[in-house]
Amino acid sequence: MNVQLFVPCFIDQLYPQVAFNTIKVLEKGGCTVKYNPQQTCCGQPAFNAGFWGESKDVCTKFVHDFDNADYIVSPSASCAGFVRNHFGKIFENNAYQSPAKKVASQIFELSEFLVDILQVTNIGASFDAKVTFHDSCAGLRECNIKQAPRTLLNKVSGLELVEMNDTETCCGFGGSFAVKFDTISVAMADQKIDNAIATHAEYVVSTDMSCLMHMEGRINFNGQAIKVIHLADVLANGY
Repeated sequence: MNVQLFVPCFIDQLYPQVAFNTIKVLEKGGCTVKYNPQQTCCGQPAFNAGFWGESKDVCTKFVHDFDNADYIVSPSASCAGFVRNHFGKIFENNAYQSPAKKVASQIFELSEFLVDILQVTNIGASFDAKVTFHDSCAGLRECNIKQAPRTLLNKVSGLELVEMNDTETCCGFGGSFAVKFDTISVAMADQKIDNAIATHAEYVVSTDMSCLMHMEGRINFNGQAIKVIHLADVLANGY
């Protein structure tokens, strides 16, 4: 199966290993992965900040960059959810309405693509650690992703998955929310981290590096022992 990889801005700039590991996992699942080096942003930051016109320009480029894709896979439920749920509104009654809807129907977050499309639940990974899973708001509420990442984690050799309290509660990042309402954002992150630590897990795993980046900042600031790791990094381990 041929897939196009979409790499979110912050992964490209700050956590490139997540992108490389996404390729590794997809190839292990039997896919031929293609990467368009002309790709940029999905348009979500500008859209969420209220700059819909500027966002539309970026989204139009996204449609051009991926118009020939059979499937688009991203290690980010946030970006996938934005394209899937908002491109129809952005391009309503527009010349790009049809290609935008096509692109929106073809984008998937990594875990849902593996489980729901490829029907792969065991990628052959091993990770000797106790972990807990954080449901990102975008993954849970925009992509309806709940079971797929847990199914994959439960098949990882040596891994013990333990659930934290309030796993579906926001971590406080929310993109520009963390900048505009920093005090609230920090309190929400600390509450999430406390729930994770209470499980005695060594790692917090998520489908979204943005959430993990936010929590990692607070963990490092507070000198806490727990670590964060993206689902792709776990699934790429051990082979």
